[in-house]
Amino acid sequence: MVAPGTAPRVREVVEAAVTGAGLLLDDLEVARSGGRTVVRVVVDLAEDDPGALDLDRVGDVTQVVSDALDAVDVVPGVYTLEVGSPGAERPLTAARHWRRALGRTVVVRTVDGRTVTGRLDDVAAGDAPAVVVVPVTVPGKGRRPVEGAPVTLAWQDVRDARVQVDLAAVRDDESDEDAGRHDAGAVRG
Repeated sequence: MVAPGTAPRVREVVEAAVTGAGLLLDDLEVARSGGRTVVRVVVDLAEDDPGALDLDRVGDVTQVVSDALDAVDVVPGVYTLEVGSPGAERPLTAARHWRRALGRTVVVRTVDGRTVTGRLDDVAAGDAPAVVVVPVTVPGKGRRPVEGAPVTLAWQDVRDARVQVDLAAVRDDESDEDAGRHDAGAVRG
């Protein structure tokens, strides 16, 4: 078991280190696994950060957090540090999560049991914003997606939501690139 009072102090140290590195602390867990403590840190970009949370930034913040924890010696004994991002299909639990997902495909379950899947088109200002989702349906293989009328959802009407990875867009980009390569090859004489 992790010593009582350890987790809040670890949070203070980790949050200061992450913030100092220009990122946000999204989640923190301090737990026991076998005979050691595991510190799991999830970092995210600030709402106004136009950059990407790539492996280099995660690696940099991992070093900063490790140095901060070692300097203060807040975790007794041997520990394992795991630092990562919220992931591609992150849950949307805070207004800043929604704002960073603008333009992405989301799946929203409402408190009345409906599910709305589509492109996140707008997020109002504030900590509990209304969101606008444009439903998108794919009628079948080889057919273009069809957009429906925008759906405005009040914050209190959303049970849960998450970003959905849109692999169709990746396939479309790849097929466009392949088509360009094939066309270029056909021009050779």
